[in-house]
Amino acid sequence: MWIAQNWKDYEVLDTSSGEKLERWGSYLLVRPDPQVIWNTPKTDTGWKKRNGHYHRSSKGGGEWEFHNLPEEWQISYAPLSLSFRLKPFNFKHTGLFPEQAANWDWFSSLIREANRPIKVLNLFAYTGGATLAAARAGAAVTHVDASKGMVAWAKENAAVSGLSGAPIRFLVDDCVKFVERELRRGNCYDAVIMDPPSYGRGPKGEIWKMEDSIFFFIELTSQVLSKKPLFFLINSYTTGLQPAVLSYMIGTVLTPRFGGTAVADEIGLPVTSNGLVLPCGASGRWQTTHAGA
Repeated sequence: MWIAQNWKDYEVLDTSSGEKLERWGSYLLVRPDPQVIWNTPKTDTGWKKRNGHYHRSSKGGGEWEFHNLPEEWQISYAPLSLSFRLKPFNFKHTGLFPEQAANWDWFSSLIREANRPIKVLNLFAYTGGATLAAARAGAAVTHVDASKGMVAWAKENAAVSGLSGAPIRFLVDDCVKFVERELRRGNCYDAVIMDPPSYGRGPKGEIWKMEDSIFFFIELTSQVLSKKPLFFLINSYTTGLQPAVLSYMIGTVLTPRFGGTAVADEIGLPVTSNGLVLPCGASGRWQTTHAGA
């Protein structure tokens, strides 16, 4: 498992009975987590001193309960000198997936060691964690998300990270349509990051279902890669897609054309109270085998 273990401002303190107790900077949140199917004693005092608690409804969705939690606050990821604005919204989320720091560290090293200009395409880019990590490492990044609000949030994260002047293009667009247009334009990228949703709808009602659409989209997106691509990263929070499936898909598409290696694994967060690692989805990684390529 690839573990995001370099956080100082974020921590999973404890897990029990379908929930996780987290520290986000100075504030404690309790949020549901489908992976926490064990029932262990809630000995950490934070369970009772929580600043926010998302209660899931048996009818679907849920609602937040707040105790002295500001509408918005900020945390930093020190290893990459990145900062992020947080706020509780939409179905338990805060605007950041801290487990992705395991991937940020990985591809940041590849970008820095490439010793050449690197263009990165970040699809379904959300609030910009991966975008900012790639930009901090020295890449020029094209950030694409269909949500105007998420792209605006990503711009604000760039500002608080001191990256407003970085070579980042922020675009509100349907990711599939954008890639199709880039192919027609003849544009190419040295690396691709994608974090597709399990299920969604496009601007014209197009249905996206991860299991049905993802292999086609990997094939399509691989066509915008340059002649000497550096890496390809795909993240999945879809339960039915095992890590091996991710590695098979990217390996099948990329390795015959470019060589390199494709691997996949779960990503996770360490749990302070008991030394466990909380699984948080999976990632598939392809990278070139040419050092400094």
